[in-house]
Amino acid sequence: MILHGYWRSGAAYRTRIALNLKGLSYAQQGVDLRTGAQGSATFVALNPQGMVPALEIDGAVLTQSPAILEWLEETHPTPPLLPADPVARAHVRAMAALIGCDIHPLNNLRVGKALRETFGADQAAVDAWAARWIIPGFTALEIMVAGHGDGWCLGDAPTLADCYLVPQIYSAGRFNVPLDDFPRLRAIAAEAVRHPAFQAAHPDAQPDAE
Repeated sequence: MILHGYWRSGAAYRTRIALNLKGLSYAQQGVDLRTGAQGSATFVALNPQGMVPALEIDGAVLTQSPAILEWLEETHPTPPLLPADPVARAHVRAMAALIGCDIHPLNNLRVGKALRETFGADQAAVDAWAARWIIPGFTALEIMVAGHGDGWCLGDAPTLADCYLVPQIYSAGRFNVPLDDFPRLRAIAAEAVRHPAFQAAHPDAQPDAE
């Protein structure tokens, strides 16, 4: 497997976590989003959307991190990242979607670029924009984790929800979003710091990191 990603991309980060939790070996190919490498003819031939991540597997290319993570769960079910109980599975998917659909797309690189170039936003304004979406999302997620978590988002082992949460907490730090009101989410992040799969997936540990 070859993972095409960018070291600081939240979507690539969550994909690395899942691959590591599954114990899978993969090569990495960096795609520098800041220089526009995602729009190169070579990369667009892999992913017509021109976004990361893209995962090459046996002659096929998978795109969109939710689809990649679901494929990983279907093809490499051990260890599971979705619980066996259908209701619990729905809870995990809801937590993941809360981040993947309602928070992350509004504070990714291309949105920040649009805020700066189209609306003249400075860094303080970009930080405030990110906080506007992260704080309400984390407020809801804190309540969900309180009802379902036991060290992780749901139960006592990492799930797909944690694959989404930890990169979003990293992103919150980049945008100077205070996390004082989210003790359960901060506890999960602290647990991830001690977990080898999360350690290896951290942006600073990637071959294309600055």
